[in-house]
Amino acid sequence: MTDRPDHIPWFRKMLEIRLFEEKVQELFMAGLIEGTTHLCQGQEAVPVGAVAAMHADDVLTNTYRGHGEALARGMDAEAAFAELMGRSSGCCGGVGGSMHLTDFSKGNVGANAIVGAGLPIALGCAMAFKLREEPRVALTFFGDGATNIGTFHESLNMAAVWKAPIVFVITNNLYGEYSPLRSTTPIEDLARRADPFGIPGVVVDGQDVDIVYDNTLSAIERARSGGGATLLEMKTYRYRGHSRADPAKYRPDGELEAWKARDPIDILGGRLASEGQLSAEEQQNLRKEVSAEIDAAADRAAAAPPPTFEEIQSYVYAG
Repeated sequence: MTDRPDHIPWFRKMLEIRLFEEKVQELFMAGLIEGTTHLCQGQEAVPVGAVAAMHADDVLTNTYRGHGEALARGMDAEAAFAELMGRSSGCCGGVGGSMHLTDFSKGNVGANAIVGAGLPIALGCAMAFKLREEPRVALTFFGDGATNIGTFHESLNMAAVWKAPIVFVITNNLYGEYSPLRSTTPIEDLARRADPFGIPGVVVDGQDVDIVYDNTLSAIERARSGGGATLLEMKTYRYRGHSRADPAKYRPDGELEAWKARDPIDILGGRLASEGQLSAEEQQNLRKEVSAEIDAAADRAAAAPPPTFEEIQSYVYAG
């Protein structure tokens, strides 16, 4: 494996994402979050491993299931909670909500509620970097369902022709909303969809943060050196249904349990314990510490005021 930073911050960040999502569900059930939520529990290795491979001035786009990418890229948990609860201290002033966590200061140029919408945005960023001769790379995270959307094929085609410095990251959790991948897509490995465009397509074990990091780093280095785009397919799984109203009863018996047996946090935790870096007891203590921080961040966010009418009005275009 490639030399990499200390694993313990990765483990901590994965815990933060998992516990943040659990708190989001709790806040929603308490009526503190309006609309809906789309949780990424079970997928934590993908955002943490991939974002760890990025440089500080690289950028990313992600989806409405993108809390993990936002936190992995450095968004403050309080600012994220405040945004979900419609508070003025949110990362978008409380007017974006769960589907639109954005922080330009962290290179997070936007989540989108529209399936596949982030791909051309990231491609535009990548081409700006290329035209300006800046050694920067764009990553775009999207789900398996987006590979059946026109913007996916259009973006891959343009990126291939232009040799854009971009990495396309499919978070393949096996379901596009409520539909299993096997019922909507005629191939098992979505990475093969890179073949017609003449760019590399790589299948990645999305449960192992080390493997995610290594493959993303290789793709980013290739893009930064002028080699062009890569399509990475991260095979992973979401533990909850599509959104808060979905009990996911369409899943086959035993499927969830099989994936939980390869939980990404447990995989990294086991590695840390076996290497003598962080014992099981230390891991539990760290979980308690992160849980307390998450609870405190949510409490502070809930105490913040909602945006004023004047603040909301400033974001509305009047022709």
